[in-house]
Amino acid sequence: MKKIFYLLLFSCAFTFAQANRVEPPFWWSGMHNPELQIMFYGKNIAQYQPVCDGVVINNVIKTENPNYVFVTIDTKGLPAGELVFDFKNSKNKTAFSEKYMLKERKEEASQKNSFDASDVIYLLMPDRFANGNPDNDTSKELNEKADRSQPNGRHGGDIEGIIKNLDYLEELGVTTIWSTPLCEDNDKGYSYHGYAQSDVYRIDPRYGTNEDYVRLSAELKKRDMKLVMDYVTNHWGAEHWMYKDLPSYDWIHQFPGYSQSNYRMTTQFDPNASQTDARQCMDGWFVPSMPDLDQSNPLVLNYLTQNAIWWIEYANLDGFRVDTYSYNDKEGIAKWTKAITDEYPDFNIVGEVWMHDQAQMAYWQKDSKIAAIQSYNSYLPSVMDFTLHDAIGGVFNEDHSGWDAGMQRVYDNFTNDFLYPNVNSILVFMENHDTGRFNEIYKGDFNKYKMALTLIATVRGIPQIYYGSEIGMAGDKGKGDADIRRDFPGGWNGDSNNAFTKSGRTAQQQQFFEFTSKMLNWRKNKEVIHNGKTTHYLPDNNVYVYFRHNKKESVMVVMNNSNETRTFSTARFAENIKNYTTGTDVITGKKVNLANEISMEPKSVMVLELK
Repeated sequence: MKKIFYLLLFSCAFTFAQANRVEPPFWWSGMHNPELQIMFYGKNIAQYQPVCDGVVINNVIKTENPNYVFVTIDTKGLPAGELVFDFKNSKNKTAFSEKYMLKERKEEASQKNSFDASDVIYLLMPDRFANGNPDNDTSKELNEKADRSQPNGRHGGDIEGIIKNLDYLEELGVTTIWSTPLCEDNDKGYSYHGYAQSDVYRIDPRYGTNEDYVRLSAELKKRDMKLVMDYVTNHWGAEHWMYKDLPSYDWIHQFPGYSQSNYRMTTQFDPNASQTDARQCMDGWFVPSMPDLDQSNPLVLNYLTQNAIWWIEYANLDGFRVDTYSYNDKEGIAKWTKAITDEYPDFNIVGEVWMHDQAQMAYWQKDSKIAAIQSYNSYLPSVMDFTLHDAIGGVFNEDHSGWDAGMQRVYDNFTNDFLYPNVNSILVFMENHDTGRFNEIYKGDFNKYKMALTLIATVRGIPQIYYGSEIGMAGDKGKGDADIRRDFPGGWNGDSNNAFTKSGRTAQQQQFFEFTSKMLNWRKNKEVIHNGKTTHYLPDNNVYVYFRHNKKESVMVVMNNSNETRTFSTARFAENIKNYTTGTDVITGKKVNLANEISMEPKSVMVLELK
C-alpha cells in the first residue's frame, strides 16, 4: 500500500511539474534570424534548469514570477524535426520533458508577395460580415455569447462567412482583405471588435480555428488575392491569460496599475515636450480594459516579434496593419518592425498613425528625413493618409472653392507629398471601422460617392475601402461604433436583403456596386495608376484636374465639385495633353475631344484614358 502511495505521489509530482503553455508552439528551421526564444509556462517551472541535447542554448531567463522560463536557442544548422527539452531539478535529474517541433520551411517563404499600390484593400469586421457557420456563434469556454439583437454584442460572423463570399469580393475587384483582429478576445462585452486580445496564438473559436484562418489564406491565394492581419502591439485585453499572471511587473506599463493615455501623439517627437506628457501618451493605457504593453522590455518585444513572424509563416500572410502604431514605445516598435522586414524584406506593414498633419504622419514612415533629424527611423513601410480622409469627409458638400475650401483642400493635401519617403506606399481611404460612414455623411448621394471612390482609386498610394461602402451602407458615428459596424445584408440566414448577389440587391445597392466594381477592376491592370507620376492643376471654379502618367500612357481625372455645370478650355493642360487628341471616359465609355471645351455636370467625375 505504501509503495502504491509513493508511486501516486511521484506521478502527481511529475504531472504537476510541466509546462502548461509553450510559445511559440512550434517554429521553423532555416529562418533568417536563427535565434529563437521559447517561453515555457507552468507552476514553479523556474526551479528547473532546461537542457536540450544537440542544441545550443544561448540564454535562460527567469523572471520574478517562478511560473516562467524563457529559453533562447540557436537554430542555425538545425534540421527540421523534434527537439526534446529536459527540465532538470537541483539534483540534475530530469523532472519532466517537453517536446518541441522545428518544421520544414517552404523555400519561397521569405519572398513575400506583399500588398502594394497595385492592390485594393477591403477592410471588414468579421463578426459583422457574414455568418458562414452558425454552430460556432457561441463558445462554452468564452464569456460573451452571440446575440444579434444587441448592437454592441457578438453577431456571429466568422471566417467561414468570409470564405463563402470570396467570389463576391473577387467580382467587386478588391485584391486584398484586411480583417480586424481574429485572435481570441474574451472580454465580457464588446468583444466583437477583437482589439482586446486574450490569446495571440489562437483564433477566437467564435470565428473558427487556426486551421480555418490558414484555409482562408490559401483560398485567397487561389484567386491571386492577399491577406493582411490586423496586429496589435500596443496592448492586450484584461482577460489575456498572461495579464492574469504577469511574467514581470514591467511586462505592462504601471503607474502603478492603470493610468489613461493622454492620446497626444505629438509628444513622441515634440522637442519641447515634457517627459511627463510624453510618458503619459506612450505608457498610458488606451482604455482601462486594455493593459498597455511595455515594448522597452526585451522579453515583451521578443514575444511580440516572434508572435508576428509565427503568424506570417504559419498562415502565409501578405502584410500587417498595425493598430495604434504611434502609441507604442517608439524605439521598441521600430525594432519590432525592422525585425519583421529583415526576415521578410518585401513584407509591407501599414501603421495606424492617426494624425492630422502630413509632416507628423511622414515622421513615422521608413527613412523619413524629418525623423532623421532626431536620429530616428521607424522602419515602417506605410502610413495611413488621414489628412486626405479629413478632406474627403467634408469637401463634397463644399459647392464653391476658395483659398482653402472645396477641391483646393484635396489639392493642398498632395502638395505635401514631398514629405513622404515613399508616397506610393501610403494607404488612402474614405472611411474605416473607427470613422464616420461616408454614405451617412453624404446621405447616400451617389454622385458624391462616385467622386470620392474615383479619387482614392486614381491618386497615388494604396486604396482601402470599408465593407458595405460598395452597396451604399451608412451608419451614424454619433450613435456609437455599432452603427458604423452594421451587419452586411445577406450575411445571415433569414436576411430579407442579400447584397452578396445581384438578384438580392436593391436598385440603389446595385448602382453603387456596379460603379465600384467597374472602377476597381479597371484599376487592377493600370500600372500608370499604381506607380505613375502625378501632375495636378489648381482647382478652378471647384473643378479639379490631375493626370497620372508614365512613359507609356496617361490618364486624366476631372472632378466638378460645384453645384453648377462647368465648361472649360483644355488649353491650360497643354503640358499633359500635347501628345493626345482624345480621351475615353472609363466610367461612361464616351470619347472626349481634347481640342474642344469640356463641359461637366454638377458633382460629376470623368476618368479619361488619353489616346
